[in-house]
Amino acid sequence: MEGLDFKGALEMLARKAGVDLEKYQSAGKAAGGVEKNRLYQALELAAKFYQSQLSAKSEAVEYIFRKRGFSKETALAFQLGYSPDNQRSLTDFLIKKGFSEKEIKLCGLAVTRNGTTDMFRGRIMIPLHDNMGKVIGFTARLLKDNDKAPKYINTPSTPLYDKSRHVFGLHLAKQAIRKSNYSVIVEGNMDVIMSHQAGQRQVVATAGTAITEQQVKILSRLSPEVRLAFDQDRAGLEAAERAIPIASKVGVNLSIITVPEGKDPDELIKKDPKLWADAIDKTDYALDWLIERYKERFDLSKPQGKKAFSDEIIKVVKDLEDPVEQDHYIKTIANLAGVNESALRQKLDKTTAQNLKVKPIKTPKTATPRNNQDQIKTIDKFLSVILMLPSTRSFIELVETPMLETEQQVELLEFLRNNPDFDGSSKNSKQLLEKSQTSHSSAIDDLSLSNGSSRTSGTEKGVAQKKIGKSAENFDRANTSGVGQVEELRGLGDYVKILALQFEELYASVDALELEYEAARLRAKIIEYFVSRQKTILADKLNSSDKSKHEKILANVRELDILLNKIKEN
Repeated sequence: MEGLDFKGALEMLARKAGVDLEKYQSAGKAAGGVEKNRLYQALELAAKFYQSQLSAKSEAVEYIFRKRGFSKETALAFQLGYSPDNQRSLTDFLIKKGFSEKEIKLCGLAVTRNGTTDMFRGRIMIPLHDNMGKVIGFTARLLKDNDKAPKYINTPSTPLYDKSRHVFGLHLAKQAIRKSNYSVIVEGNMDVIMSHQAGQRQVVATAGTAITEQQVKILSRLSPEVRLAFDQDRAGLEAAERAIPIASKVGVNLSIITVPEGKDPDELIKKDPKLWADAIDKTDYALDWLIERYKERFDLSKPQGKKAFSDEIIKVVKDLEDPVEQDHYIKTIANLAGVNESALRQKLDKTTAQNLKVKPIKTPKTATPRNNQDQIKTIDKFLSVILMLPSTRSFIELVETPMLETEQQVELLEFLRNNPDFDGSSKNSKQLLEKSQTSHSSAIDDLSLSNGSSRTSGTEKGVAQKKIGKSAENFDRANTSGVGQVEELRGLGDYVKILALQFEELYASVDALELEYEAARLRAKIIEYFVSRQKTILADKLNSSDKSKHEKILANVRELDILLNKIKEN
Protein backbone atom coordinates (compact mmCIF):
# COMPACT_ATOMS: atom_id res chain seq x y z
CA MET A 1 0.00 0.00 0.00
CA GLU A 2 3.09 2.27 -0.08
CA GLY A 3 2.87 5.08 -2.61
CA LEU A 4 -0.92 5.32 -2.62
CA ASP A 5 -2.27 8.85 -2.61
CA PHE A 6 -5.71 9.72 -1.26
CA LYS A 7 -7.37 9.05 -4.63
CA GLY A 8 -5.65 5.67 -4.79
CA ALA A 9 -6.83 4.87 -1.28
CA LEU A 10 -10.37 5.77 -2.26
CA GLU A 11 -10.18 3.54 -5.33
CA MET A 12 -9.02 0.63 -3.16
CA LEU A 13 -11.93 1.28 -0.80
CA ALA A 14 -14.27 1.17 -3.78
CA ARG A 15 -12.90 -2.19 -4.89
CA LYS A 16 -13.26 -3.61 -1.38
CA ALA A 17 -16.80 -2.29 -1.07
CA GLY A 18 -17.84 -3.30 -4.58
CA VAL A 19 -18.54 0.31 -5.55
CA ASP A 20 -18.27 1.46 -9.18
CA LEU A 21 -16.28 4.68 -8.83
CA GLU A 22 -17.23 5.77 -12.36
CA LYS A 23 -20.64 6.64 -10.95
CA TYR A 24 -18.92 8.98 -8.53
CA GLN A 25 -16.54 10.70 -10.92
CA SER A 26 -15.69 14.18 -9.80
CA ALA A 27 -17.61 17.03 -11.34
CA GLY A 28 -14.35 18.25 -12.90
CA LYS A 29 -13.26 15.43 -15.20
CA ALA A 30 -14.97 13.41 -17.92
CA ALA A 31 -13.62 10.40 -19.79
CA GLY A 32 -10.15 10.84 -21.24
CA GLY A 33 -9.27 13.61 -18.82
CA VAL A 34 -11.42 16.20 -20.58
CA GLU A 35 -12.78 18.88 -18.27
CA LYS A 36 -16.54 18.53 -17.87
CA ASN A 37 -16.83 22.29 -17.84
CA ARG A 38 -15.50 22.26 -21.41
CA LEU A 39 -18.32 19.93 -22.43
CA TYR A 40 -20.92 22.18 -20.80
CA GLN A 41 -19.46 25.15 -22.67
CA ALA A 42 -19.52 23.32 -26.00
CA LEU A 43 -23.14 22.26 -25.52
CA GLU A 44 -24.25 25.75 -24.52
CA LEU A 45 -22.55 27.20 -27.60
CA ALA A 46 -24.19 24.49 -29.73
CA ALA A 47 -27.63 25.46 -28.40
CA LYS A 48 -26.96 29.11 -29.24
CA PHE A 49 -25.68 28.12 -32.69
CA TYR A 50 -28.85 26.12 -33.41
CA GLN A 51 -30.98 29.02 -32.19
CA SER A 52 -29.15 31.40 -34.51
CA GLN A 53 -29.82 29.12 -37.48
CA LEU A 54 -33.58 28.98 -36.91
CA SER A 55 -34.54 32.30 -38.45
CA ALA A 56 -32.54 31.50 -41.61
CA LYS A 57 -34.63 28.41 -42.35
CA SER A 58 -38.20 29.39 -43.27
CA GLU A 59 -39.46 25.78 -43.07
CA ALA A 60 -38.15 25.53 -39.50
CA VAL A 61 -39.84 28.80 -38.54
CA GLU A 62 -43.07 27.54 -40.13
CA TYR A 63 -42.88 24.26 -38.21
CA ILE A 64 -42.19 25.75 -34.77
CA PHE A 65 -44.43 28.80 -34.80
CA ARG A 66 -47.31 27.81 -37.09
CA LYS A 67 -47.56 24.04 -37.22
CA ARG A 68 -46.66 23.50 -33.56
CA GLY A 69 -48.14 26.78 -32.39
CA PHE A 70 -45.33 27.76 -30.05
CA SER A 71 -44.96 31.41 -29.11
CA LYS A 72 -41.70 33.29 -29.39
CA GLU A 73 -41.44 33.35 -25.59
CA THR A 74 -41.87 29.57 -25.42
CA ALA A 75 -39.27 28.97 -28.13
CA LEU A 76 -36.81 31.16 -26.24
CA ALA A 77 -37.55 29.52 -22.86
CA PHE A 78 -36.83 26.05 -24.27
CA GLN A 79 -34.03 27.30 -26.57
CA LEU A 80 -35.56 25.73 -29.69
CA GLY A 81 -33.38 25.83 -32.80
CA TYR A 82 -32.45 24.25 -36.12
CA SER A 83 -29.42 22.22 -37.26
CA PRO A 84 -28.34 23.00 -40.85
CA ASP A 85 -28.46 20.09 -43.28
CA ASN A 86 -24.77 19.81 -44.06
CA GLN A 87 -21.85 17.77 -42.79
CA ARG A 88 -19.84 20.03 -40.50
CA SER A 89 -21.68 23.27 -39.73
CA LEU A 90 -21.57 22.88 -35.97
CA THR A 91 -18.23 21.07 -35.85
CA ASP A 92 -16.46 23.83 -37.77
CA PHE A 93 -18.17 26.49 -35.64
CA LEU A 94 -16.98 24.88 -32.40
CA ILE A 95 -13.46 24.29 -33.69
CA LYS A 96 -13.23 28.01 -34.44
CA LYS A 97 -14.28 28.59 -30.83
CA GLY A 98 -11.30 26.56 -29.64
CA PHE A 99 -12.82 23.11 -29.09
CA SER A 100 -11.17 19.92 -30.30
CA GLU A 101 -12.90 17.21 -32.32
CA LYS A 102 -12.39 14.92 -29.33
CA GLU A 103 -14.37 17.26 -27.08
CA ILE A 104 -17.10 17.74 -29.70
CA LYS A 105 -17.54 13.97 -30.08
CA LEU A 106 -17.39 13.37 -26.34
CA CYS A 107 -20.45 15.53 -25.69
CA GLY A 108 -22.41 13.83 -28.49
CA LEU A 109 -22.39 16.66 -31.03
CA ALA A 110 -20.37 14.87 -33.71
CA VAL A 111 -19.73 11.33 -34.93
CA THR A 112 -17.11 9.60 -37.06
CA ARG A 113 -18.48 8.88 -40.55
CA ASN A 114 -15.75 9.19 -43.18
CA GLY A 115 -14.22 11.77 -40.91
CA THR A 116 -15.86 13.86 -38.22
CA THR A 117 -19.40 15.00 -39.09
CA ASP A 118 -22.23 16.68 -37.20
CA MET A 119 -24.48 14.35 -35.23
CA PHE A 120 -27.62 16.37 -36.04
CA ARG A 121 -28.44 17.66 -39.53
CA GLY A 122 -31.63 19.12 -40.97
CA ARG A 123 -33.56 18.81 -37.72
CA ILE A 124 -35.52 20.88 -35.22
CA MET A 125 -33.33 21.02 -32.13
CA ILE A 126 -34.69 20.72 -28.59
CA PRO A 127 -32.00 21.13 -25.91
CA LEU A 128 -31.99 18.79 -22.93
CA HIS A 129 -31.14 20.48 -19.63
CA ASP A 130 -30.06 19.20 -16.25
CA ASN A 131 -31.88 20.23 -13.06
CA MET A 132 -29.88 23.46 -12.91
CA GLY A 133 -30.71 24.47 -16.49
CA LYS A 134 -27.38 23.56 -18.08
CA VAL A 135 -27.56 22.07 -21.59
CA ILE A 136 -26.45 18.40 -21.49
CA GLY A 137 -27.73 17.12 -24.83
CA PHE A 138 -30.40 17.39 -27.52
CA THR A 139 -33.50 15.76 -28.94
CA ALA A 140 -33.66 16.34 -32.69
CA ARG A 141 -36.77 16.00 -34.88
CA LEU A 142 -36.69 15.66 -38.64
CA LEU A 143 -37.96 18.82 -40.27
CA LYS A 144 -39.15 16.87 -43.30
CA ASP A 145 -40.46 13.36 -42.61
CA ASN A 146 -38.39 10.64 -44.26
CA ASP A 147 -39.29 6.95 -44.11
CA LYS A 148 -35.61 6.05 -44.23
CA ALA A 149 -34.65 8.12 -41.19
CA PRO A 150 -35.95 8.11 -37.59
CA LYS A 151 -38.28 10.99 -36.78
CA TYR A 152 -36.51 11.65 -33.48
CA ILE A 153 -32.93 11.03 -32.40
CA ASN A 154 -31.31 11.84 -29.06
CA THR A 155 -27.85 12.59 -27.85
CA PRO A 156 -26.17 9.25 -27.05
CA SER A 157 -24.98 8.50 -23.53
CA THR A 158 -22.20 10.93 -22.61
CA PRO A 159 -20.35 12.02 -19.45
CA LEU A 160 -23.11 14.62 -19.01
CA TYR A 161 -26.22 12.92 -20.40
CA ASP A 162 -27.72 9.71 -19.03
CA LYS A 163 -31.15 8.95 -20.47
CA SER A 164 -32.18 6.91 -17.43
CA ARG A 165 -31.60 9.86 -15.08
CA HIS A 166 -32.82 12.74 -17.23
CA VAL A 167 -36.24 14.38 -16.79
CA PHE A 168 -37.07 16.74 -19.64
CA GLY A 169 -38.30 20.20 -18.63
CA LEU A 170 -37.56 19.75 -14.93
CA HIS A 171 -35.41 22.89 -14.74
CA LEU A 172 -38.49 24.93 -15.69
CA ALA A 173 -41.03 22.79 -13.80
CA LYS A 174 -39.52 22.62 -10.29
CA GLN A 175 -41.37 25.53 -8.74
CA ALA A 176 -44.72 24.50 -10.24
CA ILE A 177 -44.26 20.91 -9.01
CA ARG A 178 -43.62 22.12 -5.47
CA LYS A 179 -46.58 24.49 -5.62
CA SER A 180 -49.06 21.92 -6.97
CA ASN A 181 -47.50 19.12 -4.87
CA TYR A 182 -47.45 16.72 -7.83
CA SER A 183 -45.66 16.24 -11.13
CA VAL A 184 -47.15 15.15 -14.46
CA ILE A 185 -45.17 12.89 -16.80
CA VAL A 186 -46.07 12.89 -20.49
CA GLU A 187 -44.56 10.91 -23.37
CA GLY A 188 -43.16 13.62 -25.60
CA ASN A 189 -40.99 16.69 -25.21
CA MET A 190 -43.35 18.62 -27.48
CA ASP A 191 -46.20 17.82 -25.07
CA VAL A 192 -44.14 19.33 -22.25
CA ILE A 193 -43.42 22.50 -24.20
CA MET A 194 -47.07 23.00 -25.17
CA SER A 195 -48.23 22.28 -21.59
CA HIS A 196 -45.91 24.93 -20.19
CA GLN A 197 -47.17 27.40 -22.77
CA ALA A 198 -50.74 26.59 -21.65
CA GLY A 199 -49.85 27.32 -18.03
CA GLN A 200 -49.44 23.71 -16.83
CA ARG A 201 -45.80 24.02 -15.80
CA GLN A 202 -45.69 20.99 -13.50
CA VAL A 203 -45.40 18.81 -16.63
CA VAL A 204 -42.20 16.92 -17.54
CA ALA A 205 -41.27 14.01 -19.79
CA THR A 206 -39.11 10.92 -19.76
CA ALA A 207 -37.62 9.31 -22.86
CA GLY A 208 -40.87 7.80 -24.14
CA THR A 209 -42.71 5.50 -21.75
CA ALA A 210 -39.57 3.99 -20.20
CA ILE A 211 -39.77 5.44 -16.69
CA THR A 212 -36.82 4.58 -14.46
CA GLU A 213 -36.38 4.41 -10.70
CA GLN A 214 -33.81 7.22 -10.87
CA GLN A 215 -36.29 9.54 -12.60
CA VAL A 216 -39.01 8.82 -10.05
CA LYS A 217 -36.55 9.45 -7.21
CA ILE A 218 -35.65 12.83 -8.70
CA LEU A 219 -39.33 13.80 -8.87
CA SER A 220 -40.00 12.46 -5.37
CA ARG A 221 -37.65 15.11 -3.96
CA LEU A 222 -40.04 17.79 -5.17
CA SER A 223 -43.44 16.24 -4.40
CA PRO A 224 -45.01 13.03 -3.06
CA GLU A 225 -47.22 12.37 -6.11
CA VAL A 226 -46.55 11.54 -9.76
CA ARG A 227 -49.26 11.52 -12.43
CA LEU A 228 -48.80 9.69 -15.74
CA ALA A 229 -50.43 10.89 -18.97
CA PHE A 230 -49.50 8.27 -21.56
CA ASP A 231 -51.43 7.01 -24.56
CA GLN A 232 -54.14 4.54 -23.62
CA ASP A 233 -52.66 1.88 -25.92
CA ARG A 234 -50.73 -1.26 -25.10
CA ALA A 235 -47.50 0.73 -24.66
CA GLY A 236 -49.22 3.00 -22.15
CA LEU A 237 -50.58 -0.01 -20.28
CA GLU A 238 -47.14 -1.59 -20.09
CA ALA A 239 -45.68 1.71 -18.90
CA ALA A 240 -48.14 1.73 -16.00
CA GLU A 241 -47.27 -1.90 -15.19
CA ARG A 242 -43.58 -0.98 -14.97
CA ALA A 243 -44.12 2.29 -13.11
CA ILE A 244 -46.32 0.94 -10.29
CA PRO A 245 -43.61 -1.19 -8.60
CA ILE A 246 -41.07 1.63 -9.05
CA ALA A 247 -43.38 4.16 -7.41
CA SER A 248 -44.07 1.70 -4.59
CA LYS A 249 -40.34 1.19 -4.00
CA VAL A 250 -39.53 4.91 -4.07
CA GLY A 251 -42.53 5.74 -1.90
CA VAL A 252 -44.56 8.07 -4.11
CA ASN A 253 -48.26 8.00 -4.96
CA LEU A 254 -48.75 7.14 -8.63
CA SER A 255 -51.93 8.03 -10.49
CA ILE A 256 -53.05 7.94 -14.11
CA ILE A 257 -54.46 10.78 -16.22
CA THR A 258 -56.92 9.65 -18.87
CA VAL A 259 -56.60 11.99 -21.84
CA PRO A 260 -60.06 12.44 -23.46
CA GLU A 261 -60.81 11.30 -27.00
CA GLY A 262 -57.57 9.34 -27.26
CA LYS A 263 -55.61 12.48 -28.00
CA ASP A 264 -52.18 13.42 -26.72
CA PRO A 265 -51.77 16.54 -24.52
CA ASP A 266 -50.49 18.64 -27.42
CA GLU A 267 -53.62 17.94 -29.49
CA LEU A 268 -55.91 18.49 -26.51
CA ILE A 269 -54.35 21.85 -25.69
CA LYS A 270 -54.69 23.03 -29.28
CA LYS A 271 -58.38 22.14 -29.13
CA ASP A 272 -58.96 23.76 -25.73
CA PRO A 273 -56.33 24.27 -22.97
CA LYS A 274 -59.05 23.83 -20.32
CA LEU A 275 -59.59 20.22 -21.45
CA TRP A 276 -55.99 19.42 -20.56
CA ALA A 277 -56.20 21.25 -17.22
CA ASP A 278 -59.37 19.31 -16.36
CA ALA A 279 -57.78 16.00 -17.37
CA ILE A 280 -54.82 16.63 -15.05
CA ASP A 281 -57.22 17.17 -12.14
CA LYS A 282 -59.16 13.94 -12.78
CA THR A 283 -56.91 11.03 -11.98
CA ASP A 284 -57.21 7.40 -10.90
CA TYR A 285 -54.87 5.65 -8.50
CA ALA A 286 -52.55 3.71 -10.80
CA LEU A 287 -53.31 0.17 -9.67
CA ASP A 288 -57.06 0.82 -9.61
CA TRP A 289 -56.78 2.18 -13.17
CA LEU A 290 -54.81 -0.88 -14.25
CA ILE A 291 -57.37 -3.25 -12.76
CA GLU A 292 -60.14 -1.49 -14.71
CA ARG A 293 -58.19 -1.90 -17.97
CA TYR A 294 -57.71 -5.62 -17.27
CA LYS A 295 -61.41 -6.00 -16.48
CA GLU A 296 -62.15 -4.62 -19.95
CA ARG A 297 -59.75 -7.09 -21.58
CA PHE A 298 -60.86 -10.30 -19.91
CA ASP A 299 -64.21 -12.07 -19.54
CA LEU A 300 -64.45 -12.63 -15.78
CA SER A 301 -67.53 -14.82 -16.18
CA LYS A 302 -65.38 -17.62 -17.59
CA PRO A 303 -62.58 -19.62 -15.95
CA GLN A 304 -60.12 -18.71 -18.72
CA GLY A 305 -60.82 -15.02 -18.21
CA LYS A 306 -60.41 -15.27 -14.44
CA LYS A 307 -57.08 -17.05 -14.88
CA ALA A 308 -55.76 -14.53 -17.42
CA PHE A 309 -56.99 -11.57 -15.34
CA SER A 310 -55.34 -12.83 -12.16
CA ASP A 311 -52.14 -13.81 -14.00
CA GLU A 312 -51.65 -10.28 -15.31
CA ILE A 313 -52.50 -8.32 -12.19
CA ILE A 314 -50.55 -10.61 -9.82
CA LYS A 315 -47.36 -9.75 -11.73
CA VAL A 316 -47.79 -6.16 -10.58
CA VAL A 317 -49.13 -6.81 -7.07
CA LYS A 318 -46.21 -9.08 -6.17
CA ASP A 319 -43.80 -6.14 -6.41
CA LEU A 320 -45.69 -3.78 -4.10
CA GLU A 321 -43.47 -2.78 -1.17
CA ASP A 322 -46.22 -2.12 1.38
CA PRO A 323 -47.70 -5.38 2.77
CA VAL A 324 -50.93 -3.61 3.73
CA GLU A 325 -51.44 -2.36 0.17
CA GLN A 326 -50.54 -5.77 -1.19
CA ASP A 327 -53.02 -7.45 1.14
CA HIS A 328 -55.75 -4.98 0.09
CA TYR A 329 -55.31 -5.74 -3.60
CA ILE A 330 -55.18 -9.49 -3.09
CA LYS A 331 -58.64 -9.22 -1.52
CA THR A 332 -59.85 -6.84 -4.25
CA ILE A 333 -58.70 -9.12 -7.07
CA ALA A 334 -60.17 -12.20 -5.42
CA ASN A 335 -63.51 -10.42 -5.06
CA LEU A 336 -63.54 -9.16 -8.67
CA ALA A 337 -62.60 -12.53 -10.11
CA GLY A 338 -64.96 -14.38 -7.80
CA VAL A 339 -62.22 -16.71 -6.59
CA ASN A 340 -61.05 -17.87 -3.19
CA GLU A 341 -58.51 -15.53 -1.59
CA SER A 342 -56.27 -18.39 -0.51
CA ALA A 343 -56.10 -19.66 -4.10
CA LEU A 344 -54.96 -16.23 -5.21
CA ARG A 345 -52.29 -16.16 -2.51
CA GLN A 346 -51.01 -19.53 -3.73
CA LYS A 347 -50.71 -18.07 -7.21
CA LEU A 348 -48.83 -15.09 -5.79
CA ASP A 349 -46.36 -17.42 -4.07
CA LYS A 350 -45.66 -19.22 -7.35
CA THR A 351 -45.36 -15.97 -9.32
CA THR A 352 -42.98 -14.23 -6.93
CA ALA A 353 -39.41 -14.93 -7.99
CA GLN A 354 -38.16 -15.22 -4.44
CA ASN A 355 -41.18 -17.29 -3.44
CA LEU A 356 -42.18 -14.65 -0.89
CA LYS A 357 -45.59 -15.03 0.65
CA VAL A 358 -48.11 -12.31 1.36
CA LYS A 359 -48.60 -12.86 5.07
CA PRO A 360 -51.85 -12.01 6.83
CA ILE A 361 -51.73 -8.56 8.38
CA LYS A 362 -51.31 -9.03 12.11
CA THR A 363 -49.62 -7.37 15.04
CA PRO A 364 -46.10 -8.77 15.48
CA LYS A 365 -45.29 -10.43 18.79
CA THR A 366 -41.91 -8.71 18.97
CA ALA A 367 -40.53 -5.39 17.87
CA THR A 368 -39.25 -5.22 14.32
CA PRO A 369 -35.45 -5.78 14.30
CA ARG A 370 -33.48 -2.62 13.57
CA ASN A 371 -32.17 -3.79 10.23
CA ASN A 372 -34.57 -2.23 7.77
CA GLN A 373 -32.44 -1.57 4.72
CA ASP A 374 -34.74 1.05 3.17
CA GLN A 375 -34.74 3.01 6.42
CA ILE A 376 -30.96 2.78 6.68
CA LYS A 377 -30.67 4.21 3.16
CA THR A 378 -33.10 7.03 3.97
CA ILE A 379 -31.14 7.98 7.09
CA ASP A 380 -27.84 7.84 5.18
CA LYS A 381 -29.23 10.23 2.57
CA PHE A 382 -30.45 12.59 5.29
CA LEU A 383 -27.09 12.55 7.04
CA SER A 384 -25.21 13.08 3.77
CA VAL A 385 -27.20 16.26 3.11
CA ILE A 386 -26.82 17.77 6.57
CA LEU A 387 -23.13 16.79 6.65
CA MET A 388 -22.32 18.47 3.34
CA LEU A 389 -24.63 21.49 3.62
CA PRO A 390 -24.56 23.23 7.04
CA SER A 391 -27.57 25.40 6.12
CA THR A 392 -29.73 22.27 6.44
CA ARG A 393 -28.42 21.48 9.93
CA SER A 394 -31.61 22.84 11.54
CA PHE A 395 -33.45 19.76 10.26
CA ILE A 396 -31.68 17.72 12.94
CA GLU A 397 -34.38 19.03 15.27
CA LEU A 398 -36.99 16.32 16.02
CA VAL A 399 -34.60 13.55 14.90
CA GLU A 400 -33.54 11.56 17.96
CA THR A 401 -31.07 8.70 18.26
CA PRO A 402 -33.73 5.97 18.80
CA MET A 403 -34.94 6.75 15.27
CA LEU A 404 -31.59 5.72 13.77
CA GLU A 405 -30.56 2.24 12.70
CA THR A 406 -26.78 1.96 13.14
CA GLU A 407 -24.13 3.05 15.61
CA GLN A 408 -22.37 5.07 12.91
CA GLN A 409 -25.55 7.02 12.21
CA VAL A 410 -25.98 7.77 15.92
CA GLU A 411 -22.37 8.94 16.30
CA LEU A 412 -22.49 11.16 13.21
CA LEU A 413 -25.82 12.71 14.19
CA GLU A 414 -24.47 13.60 17.63
CA PHE A 415 -21.29 15.02 16.09
CA LEU A 416 -23.29 17.25 13.73
CA ARG A 417 -25.63 18.29 16.53
CA ASN A 418 -22.63 19.33 18.63
CA ASN A 419 -20.80 20.97 15.70
CA PRO A 420 -23.51 22.89 13.81
CA ASP A 421 -20.98 24.91 11.78
CA PHE A 422 -18.90 21.97 10.57
CA ASP A 423 -18.93 21.99 6.74
CA GLY A 424 -18.25 18.55 5.29
CA SER A 425 -17.90 20.00 1.80
CA SER A 426 -15.43 22.79 2.59
CA LYS A 427 -11.91 22.60 1.20
CA ASN A 428 -10.45 23.00 4.67
CA SER A 429 -12.52 20.14 6.09
CA LYS A 430 -11.54 17.86 3.22
CA GLN A 431 -7.87 18.73 3.70
CA LEU A 432 -8.09 18.06 7.42
CA LEU A 433 -9.75 14.71 6.78
CA GLU A 434 -7.08 13.78 4.26
CA LYS A 435 -4.21 14.94 6.47
CA SER A 436 -5.65 13.04 9.43
CA GLN A 437 -4.24 9.89 7.82
CA THR A 438 -0.97 9.05 9.62
CA SER A 439 0.45 7.66 6.36
CA HIS A 440 -0.63 6.36 2.99
CA SER A 441 -1.16 3.01 4.65
CA SER A 442 -3.38 4.45 7.35
CA ALA A 443 -5.43 6.12 4.63
CA ILE A 444 -6.54 2.68 3.61
CA ASP A 445 -7.22 1.75 7.22
CA ASP A 446 -9.35 4.85 7.72
CA LEU A 447 -11.28 4.16 4.53
CA SER A 448 -11.79 0.42 5.01
CA LEU A 449 -15.26 -0.85 5.64
CA SER A 450 -14.28 -3.29 8.36
CA ASN A 451 -16.21 -2.67 11.55
CA GLY A 452 -13.80 -0.78 13.76
CA SER A 453 -10.69 -2.48 12.38
CA SER A 454 -9.17 0.91 11.66
CA ARG A 455 -9.08 1.89 15.33
CA THR A 456 -5.55 2.75 16.45
CA SER A 457 -3.74 2.01 19.67
CA GLY A 458 -3.18 4.73 22.23
CA THR A 459 0.40 5.34 21.02
CA GLU A 460 -0.63 5.43 17.36
CA LYS A 461 -3.50 7.72 18.24
CA GLY A 462 -1.12 10.12 19.93
CA VAL A 463 1.06 10.25 16.81
CA ALA A 464 -2.01 10.81 14.69
CA GLN A 465 -3.15 13.65 16.92
CA LYS A 466 0.22 15.38 16.54
CA LYS A 467 0.10 15.07 12.76
CA ILE A 468 -3.47 16.30 12.63
CA GLY A 469 -2.56 19.30 14.74
CA LYS A 470 0.43 20.14 12.54
CA SER A 471 -1.63 19.79 9.37
CA ALA A 472 -4.40 21.94 10.76
CA GLU A 473 -1.91 24.70 11.60
CA ASN A 474 -0.56 24.60 8.08
CA PHE A 475 -3.99 24.80 6.48
CA ASP A 476 -5.79 27.24 8.68
CA ARG A 477 -4.26 28.61 11.85
CA ALA A 478 -7.50 30.37 12.67
CA ASN A 479 -9.47 27.13 12.73
CA THR A 480 -8.85 26.10 16.32
CA SER A 481 -11.85 23.77 16.40
CA GLY A 482 -10.96 21.91 13.20
CA VAL A 483 -8.45 19.55 14.81
CA GLY A 484 -10.85 18.35 17.45
CA GLN A 485 -13.64 17.99 14.93
CA VAL A 486 -11.56 15.84 12.61
CA GLU A 487 -10.28 13.75 15.51
CA GLU A 488 -13.89 13.10 16.49
CA LEU A 489 -14.61 12.02 12.93
CA ARG A 490 -11.62 9.69 12.64
CA GLY A 491 -13.60 6.73 13.93
CA LEU A 492 -16.23 7.47 11.30
CA GLY A 493 -13.76 8.12 8.47
CA ASP A 494 -15.00 5.36 6.17
CA TYR A 495 -18.67 6.13 6.81
CA VAL A 496 -18.23 9.89 6.29
CA LYS A 497 -16.42 9.36 2.99
CA ILE A 498 -19.08 6.97 1.72
CA LEU A 499 -21.73 9.60 2.57
CA ALA A 500 -19.68 12.20 0.69
CA LEU A 501 -19.59 9.91 -2.35
CA GLN A 502 -23.33 9.35 -2.07
CA PHE A 503 -23.95 13.09 -1.86
CA GLU A 504 -21.85 13.66 -4.99
CA GLU A 505 -23.78 10.99 -6.90
CA LEU A 506 -27.27 12.05 -5.80
CA TYR A 507 -27.10 15.77 -5.21
CA ALA A 508 -24.10 17.28 -7.03
CA SER A 509 -26.29 19.31 -9.40
CA VAL A 510 -29.04 20.16 -6.90
CA ASP A 511 -29.26 23.73 -5.62
CA ALA A 512 -29.29 24.66 -1.93
CA LEU A 513 -33.02 25.42 -1.81
CA GLU A 514 -33.88 22.03 -3.28
CA LEU A 515 -31.60 20.37 -0.76
CA GLU A 516 -33.52 22.02 2.06
CA TYR A 517 -36.73 20.53 0.66
CA GLU A 518 -34.96 17.18 0.38
CA ALA A 519 -33.72 17.34 3.99
CA ALA A 520 -37.26 18.10 5.17
CA ARG A 521 -38.69 15.24 3.10
CA LEU A 522 -36.12 12.73 4.36
CA ARG A 523 -36.61 13.83 7.97
CA ALA A 524 -40.36 13.34 7.61
CA LYS A 525 -39.81 9.87 6.17
CA ILE A 526 -37.49 8.91 9.04
CA ILE A 527 -39.95 10.09 11.68
CA GLU A 528 -42.99 8.56 9.98
CA TYR A 529 -41.29 5.17 9.88
CA PHE A 530 -40.25 5.47 13.52
CA VAL A 531 -43.78 6.45 14.59
CA SER A 532 -45.30 3.57 12.63
CA ARG A 533 -42.91 1.09 14.22
CA GLN A 534 -43.50 2.46 17.72
CA LYS A 535 -47.27 2.34 17.30
CA THR A 536 -47.01 -1.32 16.31
CA ILE A 537 -45.07 -2.03 19.48
CA LEU A 538 -47.54 -0.05 21.60
CA ALA A 539 -50.48 -1.86 20.00
CA ASP A 540 -48.92 -5.16 20.98
CA LYS A 541 -48.44 -3.90 24.54
CA LEU A 542 -52.01 -2.67 24.64
CA ASN A 543 -53.28 -6.12 23.68
CA SER A 544 -51.07 -8.00 26.12
CA SER A 545 -51.12 -5.74 29.20
CA ASP A 546 -53.74 -5.21 31.88
CA LYS A 547 -56.02 -2.17 31.81
CA SER A 548 -54.03 -0.33 34.49
CA LYS A 549 -51.27 0.27 31.94
CA HIS A 550 -53.54 1.31 29.08
CA GLU A 551 -53.64 4.99 29.98
CA LYS A 552 -49.84 5.29 29.89
CA ILE A 553 -49.66 3.44 26.59
CA LEU A 554 -52.31 5.67 25.03
CA ALA A 555 -50.43 8.73 26.28
CA ASN A 556 -47.38 7.46 24.42
CA VAL A 557 -49.50 7.08 21.29
CA ARG A 558 -50.67 10.68 21.64
CA GLU A 559 -47.05 11.83 21.95
CA LEU A 560 -46.27 10.08 18.69
CA ASP A 561 -49.21 11.82 17.02
CA ILE A 562 -47.91 15.17 18.27
CA LEU A 563 -44.52 14.36 16.74
CA LEU A 564 -46.16 13.58 13.40
CA ASN A 565 -48.07 16.86 13.49
CA LYS A 566 -44.83 18.75 14.10
CA ILE A 567 -43.20 17.47 10.92
CA LYS A 568 -46.36 18.31 8.97
CA GLU A 569 -46.28 21.85 10.34
CA ASN A 570 -42.61 22.16 9.39
